[in-house]
Parts: sequence; C-alpha cells; structure tokens
Amino acid sequence: MPCGGGREIGANSYLVQLDGFHILLDCGVHPKKEGVGSLPDFSVLTRAPDAAIISHGHVDHCGAVPKLLKHFPGVPVFATQATVSVMDRMLHNSVSVMGILAKERGIAEYPLYQHEDVNYAIKRTCGVSLGDEFALDDHGGVTVELLHAGHVLGSASVLIRTPEHNVLYTGDICTSDQELMAGMAPLDNDLNIDTLIIESTYGANHLADKTSVEEQTERFAGSIRHVIARGGCVLVPCFALGRTQEMLNIIARLQATGDIPKVPVLASGLGRALYDVYDRYPDYLNQNANLRPLNQFGRVGDTWDRGVVQNILSRPSIIVATSGMMVENTPSALLAEEMVRSHLHGIFFVGYLDPDTLGYKLLHEEPGAAFAFGLGRPKVKVVLEDIDWFHFSAHAPRQALRGLVERIHPKNVIYVHGDPEAIDWMCQQSGNESRAFSATMGQIVTCEA
Repeated sequence: MPCGGGREIGANSYLVQLDGFHILLDCGVHPKKEGVGSLPDFSVLTRAPDAAIISHGHVDHCGAVPKLLKHFPGVPVFATQATVSVMDRMLHNSVSVMGILAKERGIAEYPLYQHEDVNYAIKRTCGVSLGDEFALDDHGGVTVELLHAGHVLGSASVLIRTPEHNVLYTGDICTSDQELMAGMAPLDNDLNIDTLIIESTYGANHLADKTSVEEQTERFAGSIRHVIARGGCVLVPCFALGRTQEMLNIIARLQATGDIPKVPVLASGLGRALYDVYDRYPDYLNQNANLRPLNQFGRVGDTWDRGVVQNILSRPSIIVATSGMMVENTPSALLAEEMVRSHLHGIFFVGYLDPDTLGYKLLHEEPGAAFAFGLGRPKVKVVLEDIDWFHFSAHAPRQALRGLVERIHPKNVIYVHGDPEAIDWMCQQSGNESRAFSATMGQIVTCEA
C-alpha cells in the first residue's frame, strides 16, 4: 500500500504486510509540495510499522524519517552504512531549508522537525552492509538483504524473504555504470521473487533508450568548448547527492584529457558536503572510479549576493550547482537568473526534470520571453539561447526496467515512482506473464504467492 509515491514521484513510502509483519519501504517528502502536504500519509498506517527500510538518501525517499519517528518513536530503521551518513547531511540540511522557507513564505508548519529530531533518527537507523542478510523478527522468519542498486552512493534494493512470500523492492536503480557508481549488481536467477515493486521513472521516456553515456559526454564536451571559447560560463544544475559528484568527476576527466579547457570548476554547498561522504566510502564506488580530491573544485559562494554572482560570471568557468531541477532560490536558479541576460553563457541540464519545475520551463522557454525565476521575483528577458539537456540520469531507462522484470519473472509486479503515463506504459509493455498492479495513496494491493 503506497503511503506516497504510488503514481507519482515524491513522498515515496510503501507499506508491505507479510506474515503479520508491517514493513515500511522508504519514507520521503514530496519535492513539489510544502508543509504537511509534502509528507507521506501516515494516517493510513493502522499501527506502528515493525521496521522501516530506507533505500537511499535522496529526500524523496528519506526526508520524512524524523517525522515518522515522532509519530512512532520505537520503529527501528535500516539502511546501508553509507546511506546513514548521507541521511545525516541531507536531513540536517532539510531542517535549515525549511527554516528559511518558513520565514520567506510564512509556512507556519515549517520546519516539520528540528535538528534534535534528525539526531534521534540517525541514532535509530542501523547501518547494514550490502549483501548481509539480517532478521526483522526474533525467530528469523522475516529476513532482509540490501543489494547494490547503482543509483547513488549507498543506494540499495531491498530483498525481503519469508517462508511463504519473497518481495524485492528495487528503489531507484541504475543498470549501467556511471563515472563513480557501478551499475546495479546482476540478480541471482534463483531468488524466486513472488512480488516485485519496481520504479517506473522513465516509463514514458523513449529517448532514454536510444542514448549512450559516451555520446552524451561527447556532446556535453563540445557544448562546453563552444561556451568557453566565446568567453562565457557553463552552469550545470545538479542534484546535490549523486549527480553533483558524478558531473564534477566527468568534468575533471574531460579537462585531464584535453577535451575541454582547464578553466575553474566550482561546486555549491550541499554537493560539496556530500562529496566528503563519497570520499569516506570508497568501497561503495566502482572499482575503477577515480574520485578527484574535493580541493580541486572551488566554491560557488553566496549566490544571494548579486555582486558575488556577477563576479563568478566575469570570467570563463564551469559551475556545478544545486538544485538539479532549478528549484527557486537555489544556487542554480539564482545563477541562471543572471546568466540568461547574456548570450555568452550556457545552461546544461543533466538529469530528470519534472514538468512543473523552473528547470523544465526554462529549458522549453522561447528566447526573448520574459521569465520569472520565483514567486514575487521580477521577470527577466531570456537572451541566452544556449540552454540544453543531456541524458546523464542515474535511473534505468524503460527497456532496462522491462528486461529486469522479464529476468526476475515474478508472479506479481507493482509499478511505483513514476507519473501516470510512465506507470501505464510499464503495466502494458512489461511483465506480460506477471500480474501487474499500480496503486494510488492508501490503496491496498493484495498479491498472491
């Protein structure tokens, strides 16, 4: 039963009931909603979960854990060791961001929790090694194993075994190697999965099936060269966790090989803080990963200060800044607001863009249009034409998801974490020999073994 994230992306949280055991898979907040409305619907929980398992540290999967523990203080939480460290940074940052939004927008419900609530949540979260099976009950009848998912540092798929029913929850997965992360580990053929709960992010995106990282990297490098050659700066909006670290190292590699000029490379705050976590967990990275030292990249600085922004843009540089979808008042949005006034620069998106976000709207805006970068902010004429999107996603394309369903061959498939069009495509085009389900918030799906 989804408590959030059933036929949408956000507030991902799924209650699984097995042999009388209640297990909550993920507990995130919705990035497009505010206040209590951004939380999973805890009212559908008839009692405290026996355990909560967090697949990875993106806030749409873990951002409501402190709130869950305020409702049910005794719930044990499990995640990989790396994800616990990531959550520590992400959740404390969320408290700070909510505090700012409370003042700026007068959202009385913010912050939804305090720093001491985050500290309690981290203490309640047990760090587990990938591949180590552990029991949730005293008799060992319900066991869990976290499997490498390839999405971001510490990300895991969740395998739950009982004598009567086995469930695999993919979480967010990437089936191919990235710059730092190895792709999702191949699954054993003898897992005997009864029910598969699988993400559907790119279910409606046919273009993702036709692109390769090599092609996108070559096109990305060429676009950077053109911008730098005319004296401009390149802005690469990135998610703080995962995409920032990946893109910084792709850029560093391209500079080392001479594919792009050696201009300064800058990174913004939270992405830098999480880079340190990547440095502490090298065993979670691709064995061939070359994680460059953080001091190789400069700091973006205070983007609220227009003078700071203008100084950054006064000389050619490459700026990797949050947020990836250009949420208003984030460093990427504040930088872009200045950059679109000039034809010199380039803004290159490198990940998923929700249609309701500033990033998506700017990407599809006509040159010369008046564009507002936030509520109450004056409109700016978009002079810049070099605004583009490159496919560097850490989500598996739909044909890879389809292939995964066919290889696992479960009796039941529940499609989650996608907009309705994406989930409907997955239901219709994959797992034809399995019983296919999707569910909205609070809707119970009964799966037979």
